Amino acid sequence: MGVLLWINGPFGVGKTQTAYELNRRLAASVVCDPEFVGYGLHRTMPRQLRGDFQDLPAWRQGVFEVLDHTLRHHDGPVIAPMTVIEPQYFAETVGRLRDSGHEVFHFALLASRDTVLNRLSDRGLGFGGLLRRAGQQERMLRREEFAVQRLDRGLQALTAPQFADQVWTDTLSIPQVADRIAATAGLVLAPNTDGDLRARMRRLAVTISHIRP
Repeated sequence: MGVLLWINGPFGVGKTQTAYELNRRLAASVVCDPEFVGYGLHRTMPRQLRGDFQDLPAWRQGVFEVLDHTLRHHDGPVIAPMTVIEPQYFAETVGRLRDSGHEVFHFALLASRDTVLNRLSDRGLGFGGLLRRAGQQERMLRREEFAVQRLDRGLQALTAPQFADQVWTDTLSIPQVADRIAATAGLVLAPNTDGDLRARMRRLAVTISHIRP
């Protein structure tokens, strides 16, 4: 069976970018994004009934079944980037996978509130610094209203001991966060040979591929 790397953290901290950095540099790895289970459930429902899909028992059951099946049949690391801050939902997904005998490494990526807000305004090619200097960060963050509204609660909840291991990322690049995770899990990453431009283009491609449907 494979090993699971669950990458938790508040919206905007860098979970998905870290997951795909690990995937790029970790042989035989696969990204299984639990968010797409939720998107699938939403697509079967009228819009007025689409609340937080994590509140649906079908989402928690579906995530468990998808990851359990993948871990049993995929011969390589499985990477799941997903924010889960409700203790019961965490128990029904990460905890249940552990109880089923899988080797699960859980990481909560954390950073200061200002750092996460800067990252939210910096999505894409990385022009957030220019926008901040031009006083346009607030305009950019209006596009990230969903993430901003949930930021404080996520940062507070994920510092609890049950959400270890916590990785503070304020001074770490995405490749450095991936290095830290791999070292903790006893996995060996390929060297990071990306220059700045290529790294920015990779991040943009990941961002575009994960625009909410």
